[in-house]
Amino acid sequence: MELAGPFLAMIATLTLAILSPGPAIIAAMQTAFARGREVALPYGIGLAVGASLWCLFALAGLAVLFQLVPALYMALKIFGGLYLLWMAWGLWRGAPHPMPEAAKARFGTGFWGGIALNLSNPKPALFYSSLIVALFPGPLGLAGQAAIYAVALGTELFWYVVVTTAMSTAPLRRRYAAAKLWLDRGAAVLLGLLGLGLIAETASEALTETL
Repeated sequence: MELAGPFLAMIATLTLAILSPGPAIIAAMQTAFARGREVALPYGIGLAVGASLWCLFALAGLAVLFQLVPALYMALKIFGGLYLLWMAWGLWRGAPHPMPEAAKARFGTGFWGGIALNLSNPKPALFYSSLIVALFPGPLGLAGQAAIYAVALGTELFWYVVVTTAMSTAPLRRRYAAAKLWLDRGAAVLLGLLGLGLIAETASEALTETL
């Protein structure tokens, strides 16, 4: 039980983080509504893999690098904010258009797009780093690191697959189609605000360091 406790706490914490309103979960839901399961599922898998890579990077010490080189961390956050703004603008412009047909291919650009979205924001590296230090204090061997990454990947995959599958059901897609303009515009505003927030947070941090 002592061994399972930290992993259960990790799963619970990750679940709350994944399902809380953020760019990735908003993008996953909107894609499921608009494009159907054949596009949304590989996109969700890409989001999960991309998010889990930050766990891998944290285990490899990337979070320490961010702390040693704050400019690198800030640059990546600015890039992530701009990427979210670009996504928001595309979603806003496409809101009046009819729903696109679901892709025929099971795995396509959606998978890589999901990875790109979650890799565009470096904040999860610090989140994973803090979580690992809090739940697994002390030196970690290769087996322990592999177990932590496996739990992170499994949790990310489970929730993104559940969300994209549930939100792409026919009844929900019909309701989405009836209110597509407003739902897409709402999702665009949320993504835009998140992008602006990320840029503003970075600018505030840079200003604080210069004072």
